[in-house]
Amino acid sequence: MPSQNAPASPGNIQKFKISSNQSDKAIDLSGGVVEFRYYESVLSNNVTATAVVVDSGYESDGGSIRASKGVLNALPIRGGERTDIVIEDNKENKLSFQSLQGLYVNRVRDADPGTSKDVFFVDFASKEFFANEQQRVMKRYEGKISEHVNEILRTLGDNVKIEQVDNTSLNYNFIGSDRKPFYTCTWLASKAVPDKDVGSRAGFLFYQTRDGMNFRSIDKLFEQEPVKKYIFNNTGETSQGNDANVLDYSIDSDIDLKQNLTLGTYNSRAIYFNPFAMDYYVKEFKYKPDNVGKAGKYFAGDLVAKEFTETPTRLMSHVFDVGAMPNGTGNGQLEQWKQNPSSPNYDAENTMAQSVMRYNQMFTVKINVTLEADLSIKAGDVVQCEFPEVSGEQAKDTNPQTGGIYMVASVCHRITPRESFTKLALVRDSFGKKTGFK
Repeated sequence: MPSQNAPASPGNIQKFKISSNQSDKAIDLSGGVVEFRYYESVLSNNVTATAVVVDSGYESDGGSIRASKGVLNALPIRGGERTDIVIEDNKENKLSFQSLQGLYVNRVRDADPGTSKDVFFVDFASKEFFANEQQRVMKRYEGKISEHVNEILRTLGDNVKIEQVDNTSLNYNFIGSDRKPFYTCTWLASKAVPDKDVGSRAGFLFYQTRDGMNFRSIDKLFEQEPVKKYIFNNTGETSQGNDANVLDYSIDSDIDLKQNLTLGTYNSRAIYFNPFAMDYYVKEFKYKPDNVGKAGKYFAGDLVAKEFTETPTRLMSHVFDVGAMPNGTGNGQLEQWKQNPSSPNYDAENTMAQSVMRYNQMFTVKINVTLEADLSIKAGDVVQCEFPEVSGEQAKDTNPQTGGIYMVASVCHRITPRESFTKLALVRDSFGKKTGFK
């Protein structure tokens, strides 16, 4: 919950217009929305929103609106209605979904009907969320994973918004096998490696923000410049050089040694079997100081007792797909295979173990932060945070261990006519400020 210093700045719901699927009727419910919540996450393939509506009766007649029966039956709302939404915070940042990029009604729930008014919840999702249920990935794909993702996303419709797809290295061929587009892109994310970084930086995230679909390298996300600077000072005032004061924060998790050992965050071992050569070998993967700590100065493994990190704690196995899915068709495939008959389709040796460990490392530190509403913040952004040093006297310095850059793993914007807040789930892959970081 926000602290007592939290400013009660109201949100401005400028437009909340629901269009009927059965006629040209449209009703603006901006005056009846008593709460609106909007969600984004780097672990979610789609954006969602929820509105709490108090309805005292509306009806559209030739473009005008007059009091009559409830909107649920007057429009009516039965699912799939496009809703144009425009919301503004007190910093003039806007959250806008309009025209073909509007949000769509997923369901109406928890209705509390009355004789003079109805209270109900409406859940919204992006158009791509529903298009994903209507499409299947069927064809054969050859080439780089980033090329596959771009092509798959375009099957969701001509108006699909693609914000950014990071280029990948290595070719990977596969057949869609009737999987859904979102499932396929998430599956490909675990196999992707950034361009020119084979063997050290595997691991991608597939998610959606208000600006479109994203297929981003974890490491490249952490290397972004901070879009905002926040500080927690318990005064309720924003100090010079910062964009906002943190109203409240809590540490969701720090180091869980047992869990990290189970997940193989520090050290893992993989057994690879080659059916072409009828041979196998074992490879140990351990993070090194030169390829970790993109956000901070110290990798968690450097701070844990060596007796717990020197031996593998997670065992994995993989059968190389040697000879599978060579490029081309017919005799062309045979010729391609002859050029390198022992090469697997998926380079698991250089990506599998490192990718698994990178996903686990990304959530080394998780902090929940509450701010006055800032609608400009998106999932995947990087922000700089400063927290006070614990001291018996009045704290004057910031904590060098917890301060630094964090990635926004998820964001919730909560807007009401009386107050508005933004809650962020922040994560980082290491501890401490980097040298030279201001």
